[in-house]
Formats: sequence, structure tokens, C-alpha cells
Amino acid sequence: MKGIKRVFLIVLDSCGIGGASDAKAFGDDNPNTLRSIAASEKFSTPNLARLGLFNIDGIDFGCPVEKPSGSFARLVEASAGKDTTIGHWEIAGIVSARPLPTYPDGFPPEVIAALEKSFGRKILCNKPYSGTQVIRDYGRAQEETGALIVYTSADSVLQIAANEKLVPVDALYDYCRAAREIMQGDHGVGRIIARPFVGDFPNYERTPRRHDFSLKPPAKTILDALHENNLATIGVGKISDIFAGQGLSRSLGVNVDNSDGMAKTLRLLDEDFRGLCFVNLVDFDMKFGHRRDVDGYARAMTTFDAELGEFLSKMREDDLLMITADHGCDPAAKGTDHTRENVPLIMYGSRARAGLNFGTRPTFADIAATLADIFNVTLDTRGKSFC
Repeated sequence: MKGIKRVFLIVLDSCGIGGASDAKAFGDDNPNTLRSIAASEKFSTPNLARLGLFNIDGIDFGCPVEKPSGSFARLVEASAGKDTTIGHWEIAGIVSARPLPTYPDGFPPEVIAALEKSFGRKILCNKPYSGTQVIRDYGRAQEETGALIVYTSADSVLQIAANEKLVPVDALYDYCRAAREIMQGDHGVGRIIARPFVGDFPNYERTPRRHDFSLKPPAKTILDALHENNLATIGVGKISDIFAGQGLSRSLGVNVDNSDGMAKTLRLLDEDFRGLCFVNLVDFDMKFGHRRDVDGYARAMTTFDAELGEFLSKMREDDLLMITADHGCDPAAKGTDHTRENVPLIMYGSRARAGLNFGTRPTFADIAATLADIFNVTLDTRGKSFC
């Protein structure tokens, strides 16, 4: 793949394509996010199909095409995790042998004490909880006491929720920054997440002013390698949050929704740059996967596919499109958590060979290795290039 000037790497957050061989060790029983949504009558993805989505190894549903216009592979996660941070780090070249800490019984007393001392406020909840349910159950107490709602999930996260009329968003962000300083080392959770909400009891709702404060990557990523070589590294959506801003030359910020993220990405097609545009579309995971909404997930994928059609029509000869995912979140599975799954990789561009099946690859980091090869930069990674 020589002569490529721009790469657009789009992560369909949580769009797994079938349980990994070790899924049961992660508490998952034969998950398959894509299979679940493809069974919905709301699902229609002709553009993804033409690129080769249903030709990928292990996908035995949908309609494979005789002559895919893209090349494709099934990627296996080599890292010990199934969360956004670990998945994106691996896409960017880092294989994490040690899982990030999780707290199925809540945070230990010494952590809560350190947080309360730093905040100057008491803490409510301290349990794994649904983000929408926790404000219903603790929102009134938060208003009455001024305490902060702190909760977690099956992922490596510490989330802080507060009503905006009591705790302005900027103040909530400051509390999250303070928590980020505390949650290091053995308690180094992947993300501290600000979860502002509005309303009065019992009618509370979360606002779009969520913000993630991530653990810094433990090693150099492909973003660092490109940035150090004066190549563009543009983040769209949660990318800046996930990588703690590291290695980015520019961020277009958190998306209002998936369509906003695609609109930003489409506008970038009109700009002249050399390097990488790294896009995260989180609605698939946040709005539909965790909420176990099969039809909603299917509709969102149908919408993305239509927007993808416009994107494909505007690509330049020296552009490369890569589409992948960071983990699974099967909306038909039990519970509300991520699922340990393999993920797709589709590559398309005038200077990329069409119809190549790269089979099953042992790590998401092959993406980073391919990007390093395309742009002729050095990256220490276990990944192997597709070039």
C-alpha cells in the first residue's frame, strides 16, 4: 500500500464479530454483537457488505459478496481485557498483559477516604451501577447532602455523577482530575468519567457533557510515532479522552452522536493533510450495547452504513479507509457489560488491493504496525503489518 497520504481509521465502538476463544474466562457465553444486530429487521448495511464485512473468517451469517471491494481480516485481542481503553491501546500498538483493575464490590475504604479528603465532599453509592439507574436511586440524596455519586461498572472505571445545578460541570471536571491523580498504580483504573445530569426528583437525565479522564498509555503508540515525525494525528470523538491527549496534533472533541462524528470526518476529507484521522463512534456501545437495545444498535449501524456510502464517494485516490472495533457489547447477551469478542478489520482505497482475505490475525496491534509501515515510521509493537 504505497503512496497513501491520509488514513481514516474508524472504530465502531463495541462491534464485535463473535466470541474470542477465551470468552468464557471473561464471563461471556458465545457472544456475537454483529450476529445479534444483523438478525434485526432494522439492520441494513449494503456498503459494509460490498467492502467485505460478511466475507470475514468466522462470520457465517449475512450475505458474503463474490468480489469484495475491500480487503479484510478477523482480529483477535491479545490484551487481557475487553474494555475501551485496552482495546484502543492495542489498536494503537500496545498489547497489555495485565488487566486494568476493576471493582465488583466497590472501591476499598482507603480509596474512598482519599477521594473524600480531596473532594471535601462525602461520597454516595460506591457500587457497580447502571449510569441511568444510579441517578434515579441517588439523585435526591445528592441534592439533599451535596455529596458526589461515585460508582463503577464491570469495566475499569470510576464514574462521578452530580446534578449540574449543584455542581457546575467545570467543578465536576476538577473533581475528576483530582480522582485521576489518586487512581494511579495498583488503583490505576482506565478512565475517570464525569457524568453530569440535570432535572429534579424523580425526573433526572444525563447530559452530553460527559468527559473521560484516561490513564496515560504505558508506552508509545502509533499516534506518538506519527506525531514525532510531523505527521497529522487528528482525533474525532473520544480519541483524545482515551489517549489522555497523548500523541494528538488536533482533536475535534467528543461527538454529540455518531452522525456528528461522521459529519466531522466527512469535513476532514476536504482538508489537505498527511497522516491519520482516528475516529471513535461510541453510540453503538454507550446507547445501545450496554442498554441491550438490539433494534437501536441495528438502526445505528444502518445509519452509519448510509453515511459510509457518502464517505466512500468522496475519498481521494491516495486515501485509505480502515474500519474496526475495540471489543464487543452484544445487545442480546445477559447483563449490561462488554463482551470478549474478535473484531473486524476492513481496508479500502484506490491504492489498496481489493478482495484480499488476511484471515485471522493474533492482535489488534497489526493495525498500528500497518500504519507505521504506510508512513515509514518506527514503532515498537507486537503487531505485524498487512503491507
